[in-house]
Amino acid sequence: MCLIPIMAGLWAIQREVSNASIADLGFCLGFAGTAVAYGVLAPGDPMRRALVSAMGLVYGLRLAVHLFVNRIYKQPEDARYRILRRAWGERAQRNLFWYFQSQALAVAVFSLPLLVAMANPSPAPNVWDLLGFLLWAFAVIGETLADIQLQRFRADPANRGRVCQHGLWRYSRHPNYFFESLQWWAYVLVGIGAPHWWMTLIGPVLMTWALLKVSGVPFNEAQALASRGELYRQYQRTTSRFLPWFPKRNGSAEQE
Repeated sequence: MCLIPIMAGLWAIQREVSNASIADLGFCLGFAGTAVAYGVLAPGDPMRRALVSAMGLVYGLRLAVHLFVNRIYKQPEDARYRILRRAWGERAQRNLFWYFQSQALAVAVFSLPLLVAMANPSPAPNVWDLLGFLLWAFAVIGETLADIQLQRFRADPANRGRVCQHGLWRYSRHPNYFFESLQWWAYVLVGIGAPHWWMTLIGPVLMTWALLKVSGVPFNEAQALASRGELYRQYQRTTSRFLPWFPKRNGSAEQE
């Protein structure tokens, strides 16, 4: 799929609605559409192509619906983009245009593991296909559950100014990011035995790096500290940053 004109169109829409969060929606829908296109056009065992295509489609659509309902439709622009607009000033629209185009590039890069996995020459399904699908299902269900738990917490006015420590959020400060990172390993498993198998590592390595070092955990931690102060500092001291683990009563969980 050629996403360059599509992302340009979404950029034009955000100029009208003043909500650059639709860039994230463009990535999700673009990824889902690319997964379907690969399933139809790519070489490889038809059963494996169908499996991997379905995994990419469901992942992209699930995340797109979540973002649309909770961050776009009748919602204020995500704080990340408000901060960027202020920092860029008069250059905001120009920089946002290139940011939207970077999402098209991100789809191309993150869809490579799907293409490699589909090209696996071994007959399908095999044990790696099964393990990969089970890992993918576990991760997508986990991320969905974490998103639902957080939205329910935020929807209760009584929780305003408090820190969500219910369900999966009791064991990780960012369980949604953990499961997001985990699901990319599914394509590594399905791709075992494929030519250029190492390229499937692009997904988990880049996504984990982005979540831990760029736009995921660092930004959310800074925002939480600014809005919740000592409550969040206590949460940091007792709860694992990324990997789900049992909370501590005392001490620091920062290294986890």
